[in-house]
Amino acid sequence: QVQLVESGGGSVKAGGSLRLSCVFSENTYMNYFMGWFRQAPGLEREGVAAIDRVGNTNYAGVVWGRFTISKDYAKNTLYLQMNSLKSGDTAMYFCAAGSGIQTTSLMEYDYKYWGQGTQVTVSA
Repeated sequence: QVQLVESGGGSVKAGGSLRLSCVFSENTYMNYFMGWFRQAPGLEREGVAAIDRVGNTNYAGVVWGRFTISKDYAKNTLYLQMNSLKSGDTAMYFCAAGSGIQTTSLMEYDYKYWGQGTQVTVSA
């Protein structure tokens, strides 16, 4: 059973930074494409950033230039470095993984495995 466990969320003031981590249980996780999604109260879940097996990345326009997705194979960990945070970034953040044809999709239906989420709160 593939498991994803996020950490690193918290409360920060606008302009601050956070780094989210997602530990992936599957030791062949390098074969998966992975992404970060977020969901704010009352809104649908949206894709934030994605990375495929060879390191191609994709970002939602609203986070472009502020967020960076990366992987550490040795630690089976996916990261999301978030800089210049805004109040609009407040949400529950989820990591996700998918297998099969590699993609940097930001569509949740492309992902099969999901973590439980970590809360990020940005105050003005």
